[in-house]
Amino acid sequence: MISEEIKTLFKGKEKEVEEEFKELDELCDKNSLKVLNAFRNNNISEAHFNSTTGYGYNDLGRDAIEKVFSEVLGSEDSLVRSQFISGSHALTVTLFALLRPNDTLLSITGKPYDTLDEVIGIVENKSSLKSFGINYEQVDLINDDFNYEEIEKKLKEKKIKVIEIQRSKGYSTRKSIVLSKIDKVINFIRNIDKDVIIMIDNCYCEFVEEKSPLEIDNPADVIVGSLIKNLGGGIAPNGAYVAGKKDLINLVADRLTVPGEGREVGPTLGINKMILQGLFMAPSVVCSSLKVAVLTSKVLESLGYDVEPKYNDERCDIVQNIIFHDKNKLIKYCQGIQMGSPIDSNALPLPWDMPGYTDQVIMAAGAFTQGSSIEISCDGPIREPYIAYQQGSLTYNYGKIAVMMAVSNLDRE
Repeated sequence: MISEEIKTLFKGKEKEVEEEFKELDELCDKNSLKVLNAFRNNNISEAHFNSTTGYGYNDLGRDAIEKVFSEVLGSEDSLVRSQFISGSHALTVTLFALLRPNDTLLSITGKPYDTLDEVIGIVENKSSLKSFGINYEQVDLINDDFNYEEIEKKLKEKKIKVIEIQRSKGYSTRKSIVLSKIDKVINFIRNIDKDVIIMIDNCYCEFVEEKSPLEIDNPADVIVGSLIKNLGGGIAPNGAYVAGKKDLINLVADRLTVPGEGREVGPTLGINKMILQGLFMAPSVVCSSLKVAVLTSKVLESLGYDVEPKYNDERCDIVQNIIFHDKNKLIKYCQGIQMGSPIDSNALPLPWDMPGYTDQVIMAAGAFTQGSSIEISCDGPIREPYIAYQQGSLTYNYGKIAVMMAVSNLDRE
């Protein structure tokens, strides 16, 4: 299935990215030490693997997990729960927790990811923020950076309750947002309004840089991410986290469960060990994902395709874009990734109408966990310029094989 010509191509490109791989290994060492220290400092033991049912009162493992996550992410507090169905669900719960009728939500990275359209009310839904009288405004990026002039204008013309920053590009054509830009814009915002709540969608970004958005000089108030992406390490079967200031985390907990009970309830149903083990493996898995992304960028660019980021660009998420400018090439590439996946490798992904998306989407994800982006996956909306958004791989070797199959499939009739 993989020709000698393809194998030779990949072997040559691997040698050309050795320096980038070395830097990623060094990053993995630092993040691994951070995670190990969090486990040690919180005295994680086998007792924390125990499960609760029903209400989930007095779940020692759940409480310990949240302390470990808080230390790893540099937060006052965190909520790490399997009751979050996805990153989008965690973002939704957080927005409903922080906003009240007549409040205004401002996105300063343009329109958020497609699955939030109906949450916000950009697309009509009777359960949206808009239906509760919550206003939404946005400021688009300029040349992949924040529009400082327009942000200042918005902050001065009316009271903004929450500012949302989506670090990863989603299904847009922009670049993802590195922490240095986050730090600069938060400092700018604080000089205008010190009380506005700054919430960051951190999905796909954990362990790609040394710090979290809560550890920079000008930290965010709240960050949100999924456990079937980076921090789950491919082991956590579902869930998400919200981390940040304690008073805000309490609001989120009340919205997730019941006001007055908040974080005190929520059974873990045997998931504790998988969450802990997933976090423990996460630095290594993210490193593998980044190596696959770097190699993909190098190979596909050498074959004449537009890529973003370039193989040697600064990265802040695990997403690699291949811009095909061709609907059939996008479909074939995703189908090739599916062929190289361990689960459902015989399935043939086709574009279809997915809940929460305005365009048809093709998704290749032969994953052990449904929708797990940290496992090798590739997807994209069927719209110009026909971009494949590739993420993940539990190991570098498996990811390389999948990309080889995808490249091979591009030339098949």
